[in-house]
Amino acid sequence: MRAAQSRLVSVQPHRRDHMPTLRVELMEGRTLEQKKNLVKALTDAVVQTLGGKPEAVDVLLFDIKRHDWATGGELWSEKK
Repeated sequence: MRAAQSRLVSVQPHRRDHMPTLRVELMEGRTLEQKKNLVKALTDAVVQTLGGKPEAVDVLLFDIKRHDWATGGELWSEKK
């Protein structure tokens, strides 16, 4: 079976003086620790690349159930 997928789907600036909001869709099953590490790494990358302060970066995480995600015409819940 292929590894579970995740995808950064959008980076939306609120206004010119604000940092972006990152929306991340993840296959369900990640631990809280993994999510904390991902949020920290994404925030650090945005600050390093765009400048600004970490407090201004929003990260939204969306857990997607395996039966609600398909790749190549096959649901992840049905992959062997």
